[in-house]
Amino acid sequence: MSSVWRVAEVVDGMPENATARTIRLRVAGLMGHLAGQHIDVRLTADDGYSAIRSYSVSSASPDEHLDITVDELPDGEVSPYLVRDLAVGDQLEIRGPVGGWFVWRPDRVNAVQLIGGGSGVVPLMSMIRAHQASDNESAFRLLYSLKSPETSLYVEELHRLDQESAKLTVDYIYTRSTPEGWPAGPARLTSDTLLGRILPVEASPDVFVCGQTVFVETVADWLVTAGYSPESIKTERFGGTGGIR
Repeated sequence: MSSVWRVAEVVDGMPENATARTIRLRVAGLMGHLAGQHIDVRLTADDGYSAIRSYSVSSASPDEHLDITVDELPDGEVSPYLVRDLAVGDQLEIRGPVGGWFVWRPDRVNAVQLIGGGSGVVPLMSMIRAHQASDNESAFRLLYSLKSPETSLYVEELHRLDQESAKLTVDYIYTRSTPEGWPAGPARLTSDTLLGRILPVEASPDVFVCGQTVFVETVADWLVTAGYSPESIKTERFGGTGGIR
């Protein structure tokens, strides 16, 4: 982990949906990163005011490149600029990659259950990509909880991997609206729904849960109550008051 601020150059920008964008950065001297890590981004205004925000890495690049996926907050200081204005060739100050606990390593042999709420899928996507790029054949399953299909990230890639890769299964929960032709109406996530869409206790999976605080805490409580080992559950949360709705 590096505590030094470094310069990262923007080499690409790819929209994910109406309010989210993946930004590809090149960081000279970077030698890859662990799946699940994040970076700190610092923006400094002309008057010297600076704002620092943390963003999960969504890629599994083994070289000088890494991707972050930023979801725009309507009242945000940093995210609207990153989503709407940042251009290829611009430079950012970054620190990291950071984190060694909420990470997946290819030498793990356990099955893996990923549970993401909204943009909480971002670090889980890094794990999925790292798993796909490795020789690891452990079962990977993703439960992705979304308000609506319009808020989904990585739509085409997740669909392709779910259909074509034997290494990943993807399940969706829509809480406000569903895709056209979806077999069920929208519904809030419940303990019963969760447990019916994830790897069973008997599989002894490593579980990674990421999303807003209430989502993460509620899901973790359900898992422990159902018999999943607390030691097997790793959580990552971000600000906001959104819950299981």
